[in-house]
Amino acid sequence: MTGYRGRFAPTPSGALHFGSLIAALASFLDARRAEGEWLLRIEDIDPPRCPSGAADTILRQLEAFGLHWDGPVLWQHSRDPAYAAALERLEALGLAYPCSCSRKQWREYPIYPGWCREGLRERGKPTAWRLRSDLGLRPVVWQDRLFGEQRFDPADLGDVVLKRKDGLWAYQVAVVVDDAEQGISDVVRGYDLLDNTPWQRQLQHALRLPEPRYLHLPLITNRDGQKLSKQNLAPALPCDDRAVRPLLHRALAALDQAPPDEFRMAPVQEQLAWAIDHWEPNRIRPEAHRQE
Repeated sequence: MTGYRGRFAPTPSGALHFGSLIAALASFLDARRAEGEWLLRIEDIDPPRCPSGAADTILRQLEAFGLHWDGPVLWQHSRDPAYAAALERLEALGLAYPCSCSRKQWREYPIYPGWCREGLRERGKPTAWRLRSDLGLRPVVWQDRLFGEQRFDPADLGDVVLKRKDGLWAYQVAVVVDDAEQGISDVVRGYDLLDNTPWQRQLQHALRLPEPRYLHLPLITNRDGQKLSKQNLAPALPCDDRAVRPLLHRALAALDQAPPDEFRMAPVQEQLAWAIDHWEPNRIRPEAHRQE
């Protein structure tokens, strides 16, 4: 066993689709090729977006594709104390502050202008909590395993929300705290999340948490060039074995792993065994992949 620990962390706002499969499969193969662990986290911190039964569907879909995770599932809805402790630490460091501004008020600005940094602009209104990005890591630099060096100026980031006005936790603080809690060494996820990484690196630095390696994957798009997503009505992954087999083969091809044609209808475990043995992330082309 190596020190590699990867994870797949879907939001249960609906069933997984082909784009989700690409992220899950790549992270699974990367972990298994390294003889590491692959963990599962359900990012259900936003209950209004998480219909009943969606998480169970996701678990069944992963199992149907042979993507079996190690250890218990981590559910974000149970992690409130850990997120609160992180926010308290950031506040003590002067890196988090309450904000009463609405998106409508600063719609003329490209990023939130920091009006509440030195105190609430309007008292008596609901408040969110924001990360003070101008006092964090400068500049934010990391080496993506596919897209190379990434460099962001904190002045261009804006002060991202850590806790919403409705009391729900925001993605940035939850993902950083949970990656540290689970000991994640490597994050493999879609390119659409790359521009979230600077805030996460700032939080890791501020909270003195380990900094994982990152591999961001090219987006999978539909015939109109739109990212496959639940919002764009991407079809749900099947659980029927006869439908799963060719779709798994298609996903390996979309990851540029060149699976043999004769494997198209091979059993899932046979395809995965071949894919683990032959996994080479440097084969992946960085441009978006269109699926007809």
